[in-house]
Amino acid sequence: MKQSTREEMREKVIEVLNRARAMELQAIPQYMNQHYNLDDMDFGEFAAKIKLIAIDEMRHAEMFAERIKELGGEPTTEPAGKVTRGQEVEDIFPFDAQEEDNAIGAYNAFLSVCRENNDSISMKLFETIIDDEQIHYNYFDSIKSHIDKLGGAYLARIAGTSSSTGLQPSGFIVSE
Repeated sequence: MKQSTREEMREKVIEVLNRARAMELQAIPQYMNQHYNLDDMDFGEFAAKIKLIAIDEMRHAEMFAERIKELGGEPTTEPAGKVTRGQEVEDIFPFDAQEEDNAIGAYNAFLSVCRENNDSISMKLFETIIDDEQIHYNYFDSIKSHIDKLGGAYLARIAGTSSSTGLQPSGFIVSE
């Protein structure tokens, strides 16, 4: 009977890890779409930051997948939702702040599931990722506040800035 209980506990943790992974898989194309649109609107500094946040979300999705595999599960490849397209610059930052706030709330609940099912490793993973999501939230909320307070003057200061992130391409095709 105890073996069955351990299996049930493991399955509950895999379930929340996959739900979190699906959320990350939704955030990646959302932020990349915003990155491209902000770059097209000539808000390069914003575009660069959102690209870096999308890369953080890719890393989170991979971290969740690795933990799911360690537990013997199969990582989901399905995003939690659809990409919201065509957002104006003034709409992006409150939207993203809300998405990050929702993720923090969900991940705290998922962390509790891990605690209830005696998985301290997955708990630590959620703690680490919650810290990252809080940094993302703080950035989006700060930009939202600047736009709310300063409006066009703030946006004019950002217009025409570079979208370069300073990242050097590397991977299978391009390497150092």
